[in-house]
Amino acid sequence: MNNLIWLLRASKWARNPPSARSVKLVLAIVAAGLAIAALEGLDLWPDWATLEEGRAPRIPR
Repeated sequence: MNNLIWLLRASKWARNPPSARSVKLVLAIVAAGLAIAALEGLDLWPDWATLEEGRAPRIPR
């Protein structure tokens, strides 16, 4: 069933493709994510932007 939904979505996109601006926006977001992942993988990511490992403190209610 899920494949049918994706097929219908693909046919809708073929009939009405997204604008060039939307495509550029999505590509810019993907590029930013890949750049952050590359910086982190090369150990160039700053320490202040890294979360501490371990369990987060509980917030009392």
